[in-house]
Amino acid sequence: MTSTLQIDGVEVWVEGEGTHTVLMLHGWPDTLALWDSTVAALRDGYRCARFCLPGYDLNQPPRALSVAAMTKLIQQIADAVSPKQPVTLLLHDWGCFFGYEFAARHPERVERVIGVDIGDTSSGAYLKSLSGKQKAMIAGYQLWLALAWKLGPVWPGLANRMSRRMARAIGCRNPPERIGWQMNYPYAMAWFGAHGGLRGAARVDHLLGEDMPALFVYGRRKPFMFHSARWIEQLAQTPGCEVLALETGHWVMAQKPLEFNTCVRAWLDRASTRGA
Repeated sequence: MTSTLQIDGVEVWVEGEGTHTVLMLHGWPDTLALWDSTVAALRDGYRCARFCLPGYDLNQPPRALSVAAMTKLIQQIADAVSPKQPVTLLLHDWGCFFGYEFAARHPERVERVIGVDIGDTSSGAYLKSLSGKQKAMIAGYQLWLALAWKLGPVWPGLANRMSRRMARAIGCRNPPERIGWQMNYPYAMAWFGAHGGLRGAARVDHLLGEDMPALFVYGRRKPFMFHSARWIEQLAQTPGCEVLALETGHWVMAQKPLEFNTCVRAWLDRASTRGA
């Protein structure tokens, strides 16, 4: 059975049974539907809470939030779905960025973190790990999407076509009608400083560890990674933390759902047994 909450104009779905809550954040260009199979795998032992990031529900008006406003929204949702206990964060893509930031600002509200495919992208080690070609590829697709967001209010048809074309090019197989320029504001924040930009964001390599155990799952089959080799080696050696690579691209949970959901459930069950 699914119950819903309305929090600051955002509909939050809560499903499953258990004493511990897993709060799920998706990224670009997805919605809460990204987690359908994961909820099915967890719901008999965990309460699963998920929502569409503001601006990502195309049935609603465009809405872009600053980093501070987004972390405040996540805090409100966490407090509503799990008022007495910290939550586990299950994060992907931009959901990782905003979820890591929430964990850094409110560590008392987060018990553990599962990060999918986005790691220490703000670290010097990560930037040094990229070749010039890889940096150009990253800048190319992100600037394209940032530009589409800028064009959206004036030429929404063109901005949507740009967004959908890029999604297809980088391996996202969501139906085109579920992808819109409104979703692109994090890229405009990153490159144009929109809505306060992203400066001063939390360093993931300083966040996750023994005090905040983490599972990091990533896809091997990509032209570039979103983490440094040094960081995942360090994380894998940290008590309570694990790293798993699967033969997928960026959308790990969609491309290998059985393997992904099995490893997430197993890690959560082990963490619960340890009392982490």
